[in-house]
Amino acid sequence: MSKMILREFRKIVCIAFAAAVYGFSLANFLRRGGLLAGGFTGVSLLSQHVLLKFCGVSLPLSVIYIPLNAIPAIISFKFIGKRFTVYSLIMIVLSSSFADIMPDLHLTDDILLCAVFGGIINGAAIAICLLNHATSGGTDFISIFISEHYGKDSWNYIFAGNVIVLALSGVLFNWTSAMYSIILQFCSTMIIQLLYRRYQKQTLFIITEKPDEIYDVIHECTNHDGTLFKGIGLYKGQERRMIYSVVSSDEIRRVVAKIKTADPGAFINIVKSEEVMGNFYRRPNN
Repeated sequence: MSKMILREFRKIVCIAFAAAVYGFSLANFLRRGGLLAGGFTGVSLLSQHVLLKFCGVSLPLSVIYIPLNAIPAIISFKFIGKRFTVYSLIMIVLSSSFADIMPDLHLTDDILLCAVFGGIINGAAIAICLLNHATSGGTDFISIFISEHYGKDSWNYIFAGNVIVLALSGVLFNWTSAMYSIILQFCSTMIIQLLYRRYQKQTLFIITEKPDEIYDVIHECTNHDGTLFKGIGLYKGQERRMIYSVVSSDEIRRVVAKIKTADPGAFINIVKSEEVMGNFYRRPNN
């Protein structure tokens, strides 16, 4: 019980840290460079600009951002997981609050630097959230929903949707800022895909003299199955056994390390799998 409490506490601390990093990026790069984020954050910031420019009304980001996330949060609660949604709501509340109170440190006035480093830091903050089973809200909910149901990485689709939001901001305000904002969103998407690989898949081809032990390692580490092939090694003409298995990319390091422990002489070929059709076990997102 104490281990479970410690694990949950660690997750909350990581999410709070990610929220602070996210808020720091919004205050010191996006606002400083006059940039817009993608997704619901972008819609919220765009709404702030519209209200201030056309109505003379200044609202805190949290007043707009939190209500916008209500519908995706309900969908997430029903279809993705209760704990996942609760953690995400913590991230939404904390990140929007940090964005309101975080000081502008005047790090740079260069709009390109703001776009690149803002995107990198945003992406890192979101990835930390995802690794701790939470999202920053909005389109991240949608991305996880699509990935859970179709078993494929959907961040590029979300990026395309964000480009549309940013193009609208270009029509209403400034095309230069909108185009730099697209660079920011591109950097953010690349960092997320680099750090969070739950929905990416890789295929293992393992030639081993201990197929039973290797299969036990794969099944224990990933809950995935494998297929055994028998063949002849052409160099020595000896019988060889090969295990074929597909696992998630975020499991690959751990399972390969344990395979090498079980059979130091195993020959392992790792191939990126673009798409897998059929049954593929995915750990619950909770």
